[in-house]
Amino acid sequence: MAFRFIHTADIHLDSPLRSLAMRNPDLAELVGDASRQAFVSIVDLCLAERVDALVIAGDLYDGDQTSMKTARFLALQITRLHQAGVRVFMIRGNHDAMSRITKQLVFPDTVTIFGGRAQPVLQSAGGLDVMVHGLSFANPKAPECLLPKYTAPREGAVNVGIMHTSLAGSPGHDVYAPCSVADLHGHGFDYWALGHIHVRKVHPGASTVVMPGMPQGRDINEAGEKSVSLVTISDDRTVTIEERLTSVAQFERMNVDLTGTLEWPEAVGRIRSALEQTRAAVRSRHAVVRLGLTGTSPLSWKIIRDRDLLLGEAEQAADQVGDAWIEKLELDLSTPNSEASDGVADPVLELAQSMHTVARSEAFRAEAKALVLKTIADLPPDARDFAGKDEAALDVFLDGALARGAGLVTARLKAGGQQ
Repeated sequence: MAFRFIHTADIHLDSPLRSLAMRNPDLAELVGDASRQAFVSIVDLCLAERVDALVIAGDLYDGDQTSMKTARFLALQITRLHQAGVRVFMIRGNHDAMSRITKQLVFPDTVTIFGGRAQPVLQSAGGLDVMVHGLSFANPKAPECLLPKYTAPREGAVNVGIMHTSLAGSPGHDVYAPCSVADLHGHGFDYWALGHIHVRKVHPGASTVVMPGMPQGRDINEAGEKSVSLVTISDDRTVTIEERLTSVAQFERMNVDLTGTLEWPEAVGRIRSALEQTRAAVRSRHAVVRLGLTGTSPLSWKIIRDRDLLLGEAEQAADQVGDAWIEKLELDLSTPNSEASDGVADPVLELAQSMHTVARSEAFRAEAKALVLKTIADLPPDARDFAGKDEAALDVFLDGALARGAGLVTARLKAGGQQ
C-alpha cells in the first residue's frame, strides 16, 4: 500500500491583477478568476486520484483579504474534499499571515492548519503511519531559518515536512525562512513539501525536497505551464513524483519577425501563423500571449503609428484561433532605409536624432523623472510600481519611455502621408 497526496503552494487566491496593460475586460476577468479555477482543478485532481491528502505549503491567500466571496468559495472546495475523506494539511506563508480570512474561517476536522509551533500530526493511510510536520508564519516576515523548530523524525513512520521558505534565495523573491537544501536532506524526513518560490524544482537526495512552483501564473513574469505534484510514498518509503498540469491561463512570450514584410495583411498573416503555432503548443486551456514584433520592414513607421489598429487585428486573430489572448503588444522594429536614396538628409530623421540627444541630457531627464515621481505619488499604493521599485528600475523605465516617445513622434511624421 502507499500514502498518496497532492502537494501545492502559492495559490494566491483572488490575487489582484498586476498588469496595467490588461485593458481587455474579458481577459481581465479570465486572469482574475484563474487562481480559483486552478484551485478547483487541484480539488478535482484529488478526487479523481483518490489521494489521502492535500498538502498546501503556504500562501493559499494573497494578502489582507476581506472578501466573503473568497471565503464561500474556499469553504465549498474544502467541503468537497471533506466529503470524499481527503485530509488537508496546510501551513500559513508570508501572505497568509497578513490575511484576515485565515483567522475567521472554520474548517472541518479533516483540515489541519499548523500554528506557530511545530506540531507533528499522525495519519494512518495505506497501512502506513505518516507523521506530517508543519510550521506556520506567525508574522509576514521570517528572517531566520525555521528548521531547528521542527521535531525529529518519528522512527518507524513516514515523515513529511511542510515548510514555506526561500531556501538559499531566488531572484524576484524576498528572503523568508532561509534554509539550505543540504540541511533539509540531513533532517531525516522522507519528503519536504516546500512553498514560496514560484518556479518548480525537485531536489533529490537523502530525502525528497520539492518546490512545486505555483499552480497558476498571474502575469507574464510567471510564464509557462504551472502544476502541482502528485506524490506516492510506498511502504518501502520509495517516493514517486508526478507533475500534473493545473494552469487555466498560461502566459507566454511570442516574438514575430516582420523582416521583409511590405504590406499590412502580410504582417497580420505572420502574427496569425505564430498564434496558431503557440496555441497548439500550449497545453493549458487558455494561451495569454505577450506579442513582440521585431525585424526590419518598410512597414515599421506605419506599425508604430497605428499600433492600436494592429493590436486590434492581432486580438481578432487570437479570437479566431480560439482560447488565445493578446496581453500586450511590444515593438522593436526598424526601417531598412534610414536615409533618402538621393543622399539628401531627411529632416524627420534629423528631428528624431535631435529628440534622442535632448532626451539623454541631464536637465531633460531630471524634469522627466520629477514628472514620473509626481505621478507615482498621486496613484494608489497598488499601482505605484509601474516604473519599477527602485532608482535603477526607474532609470530603465525612463530610457524606454523617452525612446518610445521619440519613436512615436517620428513614426507619425514619417507615416503621416501613408494610407
